[in-house]
Amino acid sequence: MTFTPNRRHVLGAGMASALALGATACGGGSGGSSGGGGAEASAELTLPTYQPIEGLTPDLPGNEQGLHNVYLQAPAELLQTTQKPPITSGEITALTQTFATPSPPMADNGFWQRLNTALGGTLALDIVIDAYPEKFATLLASGDLPDLMWVPPNQGIPNIGPMLESQFTDLTEYLSGDAVLEYPNLAALTPGSWRTAVVNGRIWGAPIPSTPFGQVYLGNPTVWEAVGGFQSASAQEFLDKCIEVLIPGKRWALEPFLPNAFHMFSQWFGVPNGYRINEDRTLTANFQTEEYLETLEYAQKVFEAGVFYPDLNLAEGAQYFANGTIGAMVEVGPRAATKARTINPDLLSDILIPFPAVEGRTPHHNMGYGTVGFTPFTKTEDEGRIRELLDLVNWLSAPFGTVEFMHKNWGTAGEDYTVTDGNYVLTESGQRDVPGLRGALEIMTAGEGVIYNSIPGDSEYIYEKEKELLASSQPRPITGLYSDTASSKGTELNTRVNDVRNDVIQGRKTLDDFTAAVKDWEERGGKQILEEYAAVLPADVPATAPNR
Repeated sequence: MTFTPNRRHVLGAGMASALALGATACGGGSGGSSGGGGAEASAELTLPTYQPIEGLTPDLPGNEQGLHNVYLQAPAELLQTTQKPPITSGEITALTQTFATPSPPMADNGFWQRLNTALGGTLALDIVIDAYPEKFATLLASGDLPDLMWVPPNQGIPNIGPMLESQFTDLTEYLSGDAVLEYPNLAALTPGSWRTAVVNGRIWGAPIPSTPFGQVYLGNPTVWEAVGGFQSASAQEFLDKCIEVLIPGKRWALEPFLPNAFHMFSQWFGVPNGYRINEDRTLTANFQTEEYLETLEYAQKVFEAGVFYPDLNLAEGAQYFANGTIGAMVEVGPRAATKARTINPDLLSDILIPFPAVEGRTPHHNMGYGTVGFTPFTKTEDEGRIRELLDLVNWLSAPFGTVEFMHKNWGTAGEDYTVTDGNYVLTESGQRDVPGLRGALEIMTAGEGVIYNSIPGDSEYIYEKEKELLASSQPRPITGLYSDTASSKGTELNTRVNDVRNDVIQGRKTLDDFTAAVKDWEERGGKQILEEYAAVLPADVPATAPNR
């Protein structure tokens, strides 16, 4: 059976594809260059000055390594970070996407209407449910572009550099260095987030922070309790547990999205996070390593055991996970442990901590991009319009604990939500109007994330699991680095390797076929990608630690 990703997989697949293929996605900052030199120019850019919002005090503090701030209850008082409504022209248009159930349209959505009142004008969103790249390409070809267009990091939009230069506005002079301080919520975005909005040495939009933790394996505890829990001590024990919980035709251990499962397995075997930095400062792509081949052999065994749900294009994975038909699924970040509560209120998911696949192996947790792309402005020379759009994006990027954040994410007190026992609860109309629109808004603009849940114990659990994951974390060594060849050829090269890998897992091709695909990758541009990244690798990026 051929796998075709559905919309639930799109964002979740980003880290898996990067790990498996060793290429920088467009939102990860790889600069397509019409004339070459994009990598060097991006490396020399002065990023926006980082200045967190003062007055926000979490109950449990985060850190610069990625641990999130935790709020155990709703803040008693909200900060106001802007002085006036941002929309002054009457209307601003935008293209974005939602992965939630769509909300009612603006005319029937009180939450949307009240948000427009707070913004001072109409925010007219074209919200895509499926096939975002196709919609994006259609608008580009038409020449009739909205004011804002979200650029995703992992949906295969090609030739990012030339596209940005011809169709969108260079925002470097407005955001580089101290210039960003005019927009305090944008200044509160971290340098790591801003690196993902830099292409060819210029800043093209505001980044959209996501969890820096990348993907995690979540388990339904009721499925795994009979086998001693979801956590395992070796790859073989994990497979044994998967076989034991399997009830043919009724229950399966794992969701069927193979790239994500492979990513999880690879961490146990010590496959490097995208690239291995060698002692001589050269780079090796992860799929060029012996550990990758070991993972591939193991993934074959897991597939042969029949423990994956048999429909590789399953669209109801979340529901099947919540009711125990599927025992485990991959999600983006530890905060996703609470997602199943929207379907099964009693279910807090187990978060699997990477373990050694075999004795003597050092596992790690792969940290992710930390963003879901950026949102550029359609090309204009009108400085007033640029400033208005920056004011809007600044307003929409306000962090948790602010008045603006509440308007965007929860709505108006008494109308869209109430505060019950110190926590936010959507009203009946809020449950209908808010989630889909909030998802679309969070895809195109966001502040740095926090941990907040209506059940404080959930937040404490996630916080402690984040600490455990950080203890074995491995950052992406090329974050903030740029390869012109990866931008111009990466999607095509990656697809070839990815397709062969998936076929090998399912037994349709052999390990020799995969080795041949890697050699083809090297000859068609892979070696050049490795050389380009090595040429701009900072001296403070350490060599990759051995895993055995």
